[in-house]
Amino acid sequence: MIEEARAADASHPAVVAYRALRRRVFVDEQGLFAGSDLDDVDADPRALVLLARGPSGEALGGVRLGPARPGEPDIGWWAGSRLAVDPTARRGAVRVGAALVRAACTRAEAAGVLRFDATVQAAGERMFARLGWERVGDVEHIGRAHVLMRFPIGRVAALAAATKSPLGGLLGGFHLGGPGFVGDDGAPVPGTDVVAACDAILPSMVERDPRWAGWCGVLVNVNDLAAMGATPVGLLDAVGARDASFARRVLAGLADAADAYGVPVLGGHTQLGVPAALSVTALGRTAHPVPAAGAGPGATVRLTADLGGGWRPGYTGRQWDSTSGRRREELAAMVSAVGRARPAAAKDVSMAGAVGTLGMLAEASGCAAVLDVAAVPRPAGATAGDWLTCFPGFAVLTADPDPQHALDAGPATGAACGELVAGAGVALRWPDGVTTTALPGAVTGMGRAAS
Repeated sequence: MIEEARAADASHPAVVAYRALRRRVFVDEQGLFAGSDLDDVDADPRALVLLARGPSGEALGGVRLGPARPGEPDIGWWAGSRLAVDPTARRGAVRVGAALVRAACTRAEAAGVLRFDATVQAAGERMFARLGWERVGDVEHIGRAHVLMRFPIGRVAALAAATKSPLGGLLGGFHLGGPGFVGDDGAPVPGTDVVAACDAILPSMVERDPRWAGWCGVLVNVNDLAAMGATPVGLLDAVGARDASFARRVLAGLADAADAYGVPVLGGHTQLGVPAALSVTALGRTAHPVPAAGAGPGATVRLTADLGGGWRPGYTGRQWDSTSGRRREELAAMVSAVGRARPAAAKDVSMAGAVGTLGMLAEASGCAAVLDVAAVPRPAGATAGDWLTCFPGFAVLTADPDPQHALDAGPATGAACGELVAGAGVALRWPDGVTTTALPGAVTGMGRAAS
């Protein structure tokens, strides 16, 4: 059995047992410390202790994990440390140390961690490597040789693969968007100043939360137009429902959002007696649409996002609802921001999350991107991992050669938080200067949007 407790709770039975075990291993047995091995991590209220107990409740082993920089904001960079196993539990069929390391990795990922490091004694490197950890390099710790190891967290890459990677193969036969607009969520209509966008809501979401699905049908399409600098002028909807009562709930949510954004519903199609479904098409106007592919290496990346609101009930970690409580003028300020600022490139954050969307913007521009994790605007109620992979109410990524080129987006918060660079994919840059790979290459396979 593995028990969890807060490392700073010195009176908790698991912490008491863990600290006693650490003293026996690191002070008495190994002589790494004189008197005590306690440090500032033990006082960090965010740090956790995982303790493995035997059948009779005896402490077999323990490990702690928490933010890598105690006392500083948690940006999704954690470290594991002080892995201690009782001598009687180091051999045999049950590998207590390996079980604790696996549990620590699982717990870190659940906490929204995107970088997980550990400084390991040389004797432990083989076990960590067997568990999938990667060797970073040799370091000196507590006056002795250690190895810095890193656990590869593939959360961002897995999301991109699930939501966007098939697109290149599926859509390669189409001339999407016209020259310079391949990969954009909206499409300029040739010979006009009209931009069209179309999005479908997941059927499972329509079935589970029909009114919210209707709201989101408007939100995602208006955001697509907004990212291209277009002013929304009308919506068309296609609704499938098992009966009139269900359709009425979907349409009520759609009507609420259309009213909030001040965009009329021009028409559509409704079919009853079928599985739940919703798609919405939006039409907007601009003489100068802003592409995702308008920037290149050297451009500054900014994220402008509405940090108000909170997780939509039932969608914690996946959907951030900041729009349903906004006034019309606040929504209008956000929706019109790209059109007024006209950055070189822009793309609204989609279901691939902020990092996946940045990867698509970079791909369309024929380059790579680096994201400074600590500089990303993030609400207090979201972990780094959740925020960078969720679908936000309003968030747009822009890239421009001028590092001061910001959006005036009303209640939304913006910050420069990265840059476009040569290459492919997206790297996360951390305050210690280290970069980790979030996306190893192109997201969609649709390639560069040639002008």
